Amino acid sequence: MLLEPMAQLLLTHPPPSVLVGKAYVRDKVCQEFRTLGKEDFRTLTLIANSRKFSNATFEEITHLVREIVSLAETCCADGADPSCYDAGSSALSAKSCGEEGSSFPAHPGTAGCCAQEGLEQKLCLAALRHPPQPLPRYLQPSNEELCQAFRQDPKDFADRFLHEYASSYSQAPLPLLLASTRTFLSMVSTCCISPAPTACFLKEKLERKTLSLLTLMSNRACSRFTAYGKDKFTASSLASLAQKVPGVAFEDLLPLAEDAAEVFAQCCDSLAEDCVQQKLSEHTARACGVLAARDGRFAECCRGKDLAQNYFCITALPPAPAPTLPGLQQPTDEQLCGEEGARHAKRYLFEVARRHTSVPDALLGKLYDASERARGECCPAKDTSACLGDKRRRMAEELPPVLQRASQLCGQYNELNFLDFKKRLRESLEQTMPKGSPELLGRLVEQRGDFASTCCPYNSPPLYCASKV
Repeated sequence: MLLEPMAQLLLTHPPPSVLVGKAYVRDKVCQEFRTLGKEDFRTLTLIANSRKFSNATFEEITHLVREIVSLAETCCADGADPSCYDAGSSALSAKSCGEEGSSFPAHPGTAGCCAQEGLEQKLCLAALRHPPQPLPRYLQPSNEELCQAFRQDPKDFADRFLHEYASSYSQAPLPLLLASTRTFLSMVSTCCISPAPTACFLKEKLERKTLSLLTLMSNRACSRFTAYGKDKFTASSLASLAQKVPGVAFEDLLPLAEDAAEVFAQCCDSLAEDCVQQKLSEHTARACGVLAARDGRFAECCRGKDLAQNYFCITALPPAPAPTLPGLQQPTDEQLCGEEGARHAKRYLFEVARRHTSVPDALLGKLYDASERARGECCPAKDTSACLGDKRRRMAEELPPVLQRASQLCGQYNELNFLDFKKRLRESLEQTMPKGSPELLGRLVEQRGDFASTCCPYNSPPLYCASKV
């Protein structure tokens, strides 16, 4: 599998996925079809559309892939009519809009695109993309199960793996995703015919460890970056650092949060194979340089030689106990609406986070959104002071009880093992709802337990957890 040509193809003129537009110029697609060959072109098409339609079934994706590869094979053949590709791609768009298109991946925006015509319809369909899965659904089977499936049908095994892995990690940068899938399939094909498969898998998995971690971490970070944008991603990173090292000053942590945001701004859509590893290693070195001497847990994470694994260790650190600090002061009107307004909004979030170290990112994100909305609404208003005063009064009433409940729930989740956490949760609910039925209490325990296990850790799925808050 040719990594760079395939990456270039997907990002500059992706294989059509129920759609065709100006980017899908016949000559470019045919050049790549001939360069890669039918099988690599097919593999890339499978990965591309599994990423794009991450909630589609395997059957929907493979149906789509057959259509696309058949189109390229027919229209890129010597002597093919020059209009073949455009006509065929238009037919694919029409299929996705007609009853015949039922086997294509479903998307809620398809109907709106299909109300348009011609190139507008194709470009609208081209822009459709499923949101990332809240949690990766790919679970690696045991070595024995892998080899059994591989021996039974190597091609079907590879296709199903590529679909599940690419849809589960659809936000990971393409070069990482391609490298990770390529080395995994190489590992399986090598170890399943090895005379000592257990030793082989152990060796290969150790060699893939950094690549696997980079794929996992970048999928999480790029999902958050896509959902939040650079500014809110910076605020989220700042809040996370404030919760891990609440005794470190805002002026020391903000540059690290801005640096982290810059890494993913540069790398999430980058074609450079080593972008994430290089930039993340540089960022980790900077973070360790600032924080290792200030916090024993950071020092422990920073001891390893592999900076990517050090970064994974840092992101996995649980929040520290909240220190005793003076009462929280909200920024003044002049601070919020002045030139440094954005910085003061982040400083306020930092102060909240270091006082409530167990509060989940999704709730802090809602608080930051509210702060930004207040700035947007009140700073241009005729009576800025009255507008901001009203927002402050509402926040003073509503925020403390929410922070207290979230701190208690996620604090217990962080401190206890899961069984003890659910036991404590049930006991707490029984005290607050003494007349509740066992069935209702059971449902509430499961709901809050699911929220805690999914959304209390920093690496939680941002869109899913925001909807649950």
